[in-house]
Amino acid sequence: MISDKPISVALCGFLGRMGSSIIEVSKSYQDLLIKAGIDKEEYIKDKSFSLEYVSSNLKDVINYVDVVIEFTGNVDVAIQNALVCKEHGKPIVIGTTGFGEEHFNILKDYARYIPIVFSPNMSLGVNVLFKLLEIAVKALKGKGYDIEISEIHHRFKKDAPSGTALRLLEIVKKEIPSSKEVFGREGISPRDDSEIGVFAIRGGDVVGEHTVYMFGMGERLELTHRATDRKIFAKGSLEAAKWVYAKPSGFYSMFDVLGL
Repeated sequence: MISDKPISVALCGFLGRMGSSIIEVSKSYQDLLIKAGIDKEEYIKDKSFSLEYVSSNLKDVINYVDVVIEFTGNVDVAIQNALVCKEHGKPIVIGTTGFGEEHFNILKDYARYIPIVFSPNMSLGVNVLFKLLEIAVKALKGKGYDIEISEIHHRFKKDAPSGTALRLLEIVKKEIPSSKEVFGREGISPRDDSEIGVFAIRGGDVVGEHTVYMFGMGERLELTHRATDRKIFAKGSLEAAKWVYAKPSGFYSMFDVLGL
């Protein structure tokens, strides 16, 4: 830390499921404080909150905090909040998912001016899964293994496949550029050797489950991560906020946070 004061954070989407979890987990941190909360005007109007600052606009509180955590769940809002951070020279941790290539290009441009930590999944364990998948694909590519990806989430999740599943797909395709993704299957057709099947299942209150299957003839390797409590994502977000504070400009991932 640069000083004895705790790192102060503005939390965008502080009234959502993830926001509430981040606030709860942050109470166990002595060196970090959720100082400001940002959410929709209709959610905060005529209500009182325990945070020092509450607003519907990040610009109103940006000068009172050291770091921003973005969990609004809205890609366009997340881009706007990243722009505010760029304009005020503040680092930002982005946990919102559903970004397209054009959004990544915008964030990477902003990262020339401020440090940005972006991850489709803030869980420390999931990011270890990403690294394990890299190792497995490098070791087994070209050796006759079929790779499939499945993910399960609660019935309220907006995007499908999940950002985490798409990141798993990206890792595979980086090692095997000739592979092609197939989102679900139907009809009568044998599996193509170059296919990577990606399947999204929605139901109930499942926090999150991701599995990568690597099928060989006579054996099967499964890499699975199961989330049973949203607090794992909250902890990862807070660790990322601590890490990115005072870092130089750049586009970072949880690999950087974990030193992987």
